[in-house]
This record gives sequence, structure tokens and C-alpha cells, in this order.
Amino acid sequence: MTARLKKVLGRGFRSAGRRGLRRGLVAGFLLDGIVRDPQRGHPVALFGTAAAHLERRLYRDSVGAGAVFAGAAVLPVVLAGSRVRHPALVALSAWAVLGGSMLGREAERVADALEQGDLERARTLVRGLCGRDPEFLDEAGIARAVVESVAENTSDAVVGPLVWGSLCGVGGLAGFRAVNTLDAMVGHRNPRYEYFGKASARLDDVAGWAPSRLTALLAVAAAPVVGGSARQAWRVWRRDRAAHPSPNAGQCEAAFAGALGRTLGGTNTYGDRAEHRPMMGEGPAVDVADIRRAVLLARAVNLGALVAAVVR
Repeated sequence: MTARLKKVLGRGFRSAGRRGLRRGLVAGFLLDGIVRDPQRGHPVALFGTAAAHLERRLYRDSVGAGAVFAGAAVLPVVLAGSRVRHPALVALSAWAVLGGSMLGREAERVADALEQGDLERARTLVRGLCGRDPEFLDEAGIARAVVESVAENTSDAVVGPLVWGSLCGVGGLAGFRAVNTLDAMVGHRNPRYEYFGKASARLDDVAGWAPSRLTALLAVAAAPVVGGSARQAWRVWRRDRAAHPSPNAGQCEAAFAGALGRTLGGTNTYGDRAEHRPMMGEGPAVDVADIRRAVLLARAVNLGALVAAVVR
């Protein structure tokens, strides 16, 4: 009898914890749309600063040193997050991690600049969305950079945290963002990070595998929201997703291209390095108006990801 009672109570406690997590995720999602991120002292920025200090202490030009760095940076975040239970703290954690509203606002600021004919301001603003060199980008090149960034970062900034938060609580929520931040810091194929950043890059690939594919499926389903065809988006996603050099970014960009009825891809310049990306999608190249369509599509995907996270 005692064992049965403990079993029933245990189920009740787990159920209450799951309900609190769901409420916290919903509240954090809503807060992300209402409360803007602080310009100083943002938790993700503070993590990045701490990780940069750790990198300077642990850096060696080897894969092993990079693996130690990734573990030392991410594990404390996961362990600390796993202790968070109260719905209010879950909500604050989700607000700190989610970046969908900021992503949309930054993309729309670029659209505003382009619509006003201010190409130099648009080039300055686009630096906050992607790492490519905007110096020689024309209006069409900037529009493509923004749409591709919105597609990829919808998975990184919203869908991924919600997926891992739903599965593993705040430890998963914060841990995913920590992994994604490390990839942005050291996951580059250049002389300094070719070996040291490999572990962070592979860890990000693994963590982003499911979120990127959920992002793609939600974008396909939401295609009619932006005047697209779900059938065409499905066809383009299935056909073009593997063409991209990134196993996860290609999923998102191909699905967005199909949903928008536009073509993405081309040459991207990063400093003195150029990458030639295959073309994805059908239809004309993106233009300024497609930035706002991409933001609308991303918002639909974000909402779908929230529903998926809380109803499972």
C-alpha cells in the first residue's frame, strides 16, 4: 500500500512539474514579445563573456582542448538550469533565452532602411544578423542575407530552445542556447578554430538536428500564411535541403524558400573568404518585401513550436 501511494504521489508531482514547465514556457514566450532585451547585462551576453574568458584559458590548437572547453562551458549551465522548477523562474529563463522577437525587429529595421533607400544603414544593420561581409552587398544581396538569417535563426533562437526546454526543462532550454552560442563563437573553419572549434560545431549540429527539421515542417505547414503553397514548400524542402553545407541550416532555408516561393543561395563573402552556396527554391530572387514575409512566416513557425512544446 505504501509503495502504491508513493507511486501515485510521484506521478502527481511529475504532473505538477510538467504543468509548471508548460506555464513557464508560455509565459516566457509572451514576455519575449513584450519585454525587450536589455542592451547591457543580458544573460546570453554574460555567458558569452564568461565563455570568452574560459576560451583564453583553455585554448590549444587541438580537438581535445576544444572538447574540454565545450564541456566546461555548457555543463554548468545545464546543471544550474536543471535545478529551476518554479514557473516564474522558468518564464524568466525562457524570456532570457528566446530571441524570436528581437530577430524579427532587427530584420524589419533592415527592411525599413531599404525601403527608405538608405543602403549604407541597411549594410550596417545587417551585420547584427549574419556574419557575411555586407560592404559590397546591393539591395537584393542584403534582402537575401536577411531572409536566410531569419530562416536559420528561427530554429536557433526559438524552436530549438522550446524543443529542448519541453524535453529537459530549463537545463535543456539554457543548455541549447549555450551550445548555439559556443558554435557562433568558435565553430568557424578558420586557422584558429579549425580544430579547437570542432567539438562545439558538432555539438551544435547534434542539438539542432530535431529543431531544424521541426522548423522546416512548421514552415511548410505555414506557407499559406505568406501566400505560399504548402505542397510546393514540401517539394522544395525535400529536394533542396541537403544542398546546403550545413546539415541543419539547409533544412530551414530550403523550407522558407519553398514557402515564400522564392530562390535563396548564391555567393556569400566572409572577409577574404567566399562561399558559393547552391540555389534553393523556385521563383525569383528575394526582394525587400520578402523580408517582412519571412518575418511573418517565422512568427507563425514560432507559435507552432510553442504549441508543439506545451501540448505533447
